[in-house]
Amino acid sequence: MSKTRTDQLLERLRELLASSGDIEGAVIVSVDGLSIASSLQAGVEEDRVSAMSAAMLSLGERISSELGRGELEQVQVRGINGYVLVNAVGEEAVLTVLARKEARLGLILLEVSRTVKDLTPLI
Repeated sequence: MSKTRTDQLLERLRELLASSGDIEGAVIVSVDGLSIASSLQAGVEEDRVSAMSAAMLSLGERISSELGRGELEQVQVRGINGYVLVNAVGEEAVLTVLARKEARLGLILLEVSRTVKDLTPLI
């Protein structure tokens, strides 16, 4: 039996989380702010993360465009407790990744890029 689209998306999120112990969670969100698939820690509100991710992507796109930076690829937020990486997945979705403050960001960025490439045809 073939896997549903949601199953494929969840499987790819699990692979992303397994790629690094520094990744604490990930969610795929529609540009409208609705969760499509997620793998977040207990206590993290999926609906809030989804809404903020879509808003952050929208604002990032506007900033990138108006300041002549071209098409948006990623928005990064670094707080004292870690990173939030928001990535466009095609024109219809957003991948948000939460990483620990000790994360080796270069490796995570590489894996996130691979994940976005894998997710794009599924969205």
